[in-house]
Amino acid sequence: MSRRHTQPVRRTRRAVLAVAGAAALVAAAVPAVASSASGDGKTATAVTTASHSAPKPTVLLVHGAWADSSSWSPVIDQLQAQGYPVQALANPLRGLTSDAAYVKSRIESIEGPVVLVGHSYGGAVISEAAAQEPNVKALVYVAAFAPDKGETIGALAAKNPGSHATPDALNPVPFDAGNGASGVDLYIKPDKYRDVFAASLPARRADSLAAVQRPVSAVALEETATDAAWRDIPSWYLVTRQDHALPPATQRFMARRAHAHTSEVNAPHAVMLTRPDAVTGLIRHAATATR
Repeated sequence: MSRRHTQPVRRTRRAVLAVAGAAALVAAAVPAVASSASGDGKTATAVTTASHSAPKPTVLLVHGAWADSSSWSPVIDQLQAQGYPVQALANPLRGLTSDAAYVKSRIESIEGPVVLVGHSYGGAVISEAAAQEPNVKALVYVAAFAPDKGETIGALAAKNPGSHATPDALNPVPFDAGNGASGVDLYIKPDKYRDVFAASLPARRADSLAAVQRPVSAVALEETATDAAWRDIPSWYLVTRQDHALPPATQRFMARRAHAHTSEVNAPHAVMLTRPDAVTGLIRHAATATR
């Protein structure tokens, strides 16, 4: 998105705030955080310097394929209870470039610092969207793709064995995009959904999620990444050891490459539903370390 469209809006907003007499809060100090992964997926954190005057950043949550923004609900509840402003947007899941442009526009609409969180395919989207966005202070990858420039989701998904999101588990559905354009949506077959996405959830809950899943366009998995914001922005990564969609070995590879603060947890791909405490904890560490 061109910044020529966003700057007038920002200048207008700042002028209104100035007339109202609002003053920006400035952090008195930046906390230094050292984190390490523990066996139960909890990250041990030592805060050496704390700032009590800095405002808490907005946490912007980006879901991936086969879920929707409501999948973050348990995490949202915990973050809001701790005083964090939270937004969970509806990722279009149409293509990496267009999805990243959509998320970038949301980033630019937020005043103040942002902690950007992506799950699954949403990780690739935030890696593109956060590039050259100075208000994004941290990236949090939750069982997520973190491609480098020139990589595709499809290639990363096939990097290591172990994924159950194989062609026989997916249902390709052609769609008409209008103006003579068409595409193919990929759904997880209902009888495969629990195994691939949410193995530890009760069967009835998994069946409900399968019924409301948001499909991803096949082209999104084939688009080449053009940015890797994790090269410039501090990153955190939550590895899900019982993941049947994105193999843990691939998650660890991407986390190491991004020099991310990494934690692990025994959970399936839908960790935000099964272990929201682990997800919330990692987001809080990222928010605290970058305030």
